[in-house]
Amino acid sequence: MLAISITWVTSLTSNPIIPLLATATESDSAYIMAGVLISLIVIYLASIVGAEICARLNMPPVLGQLLGGLVVGISAFHLLVFPEGGGDSSNSLIINFLIATTGLSLDGAAIFQINSEVISVLAEIGVVILLFEIGLESDLKELLKVGPYSAIVALVGVAAPFFGGTLGLVYLFGIPTVPAIFAGAALTATSIGITAKVLAELQYLNRKEGQIIIGAAVLDDVLGIIILAIVASLAKTGEVELTNVVYLIISAVAFLVGAVLLGRLFNPYFVKIVDELRTRGQLLIPALIFAFALSYIATAIQLEAILGAFTAGLVLAETQKCQALKNQIIPIADILVPVFFVVVSAKTNIGVLNPFVPENREGLMIAVFLILIAIVGKVISGFTVFDQEETNRLAIGIGMIPRGEVGLVFAGIGSTTGVLSGSLDAAIIVMVILTTFLAPPLLSFVFQKPEQVSVKTKK
Repeated sequence: MLAISITWVTSLTSNPIIPLLATATESDSAYIMAGVLISLIVIYLASIVGAEICARLNMPPVLGQLLGGLVVGISAFHLLVFPEGGGDSSNSLIINFLIATTGLSLDGAAIFQINSEVISVLAEIGVVILLFEIGLESDLKELLKVGPYSAIVALVGVAAPFFGGTLGLVYLFGIPTVPAIFAGAALTATSIGITAKVLAELQYLNRKEGQIIIGAAVLDDVLGIIILAIVASLAKTGEVELTNVVYLIISAVAFLVGAVLLGRLFNPYFVKIVDELRTRGQLLIPALIFAFALSYIATAIQLEAILGAFTAGLVLAETQKCQALKNQIIPIADILVPVFFVVVSAKTNIGVLNPFVPENREGLMIAVFLILIAIVGKVISGFTVFDQEETNRLAIGIGMIPRGEVGLVFAGIGSTTGVLSGSLDAAIIVMVILTTFLAPPLLSFVFQKPEQVSVKTKK
């Protein structure tokens, strides 16, 4: 989620992909296309096999997609590897396959870099589509109704793990202050994409708990952007740029409120335009234009593309075209969303979990501590919901647990700036892995599908 805004900026300035693309010949482009197609074959096979196995075991299919990504990624078969995950062209089986079957003449490393970037961008588009779909499934009135609860859950879910992690690392492990703050910041994130997908699969997205989780996760994402800006500034200069922090806060609030208010004025015109069109995609294409436009605006003001996509979904959910649009966006999501989940998992190297490697042991000890803080800090946030209704507070807390790719971005920036030691970097990665994979089965356990509940009630 945070990944595209960071990696894309760096790729424009220092990534070798840009000059490579500028000098690529037509035959080179054919090899690139071949690599992308093979990568997509691997992704879809991993996605469908993993999801099917989990579905038959009565577990969330998204967990199967994540596990499928682990199997084909850097942790196992090296079919789908990425530079940021520690892979290169020499250990990419896809590149080796291309060389063997096509007589690849261009430098394999160049094809590998370009192929990796294309697949990563497709993954980021996938999460944009996912959040647009989640926005369409959400009810703005219900989100506003649970807004105060979501705000409390988000604030506690950020503060508790941040202070608990930072202070624990400083006083229990003797970690210097700046690296400890960076690691504590990595504990604050929530991967809205993973949680939202599980809630949708369990048919809990529009129930009160689901709306609180989604609202809190959106706020977590905004807070995560602000925290990331703070710790990145701290890592580079040793001090926090207050003006940048204030700008991010103001722009996030202004964007969310402004987009929703202006969207309500825009809705009648959107419906009128759609009704006047006579070509294929008369509903889907204008909706995607609107979603991508808000995503671009969010990115342009240093927020997140997914924030814009989610807001666009919320706005269009209030139109009379909502149900028809939901039906049309599902096939698009089925194509692109699995790419996101498989790629996130494929980039994760679980080799850092090996206790038999001496240099991993210190990181594992710190990782155990971070995992406990990561889980407890978010679970506590669920119990801050106080109301008269019967609410599954434990489920709310568990829904905030997964860190996903957001946590990996914190670790990646800390590692590249030299702030994090090898063991602390490994500990953060382990924390991200386990919280990401624990959340779907735990959510499935603490939540029951609405129809299951109704059946039990009838009995």
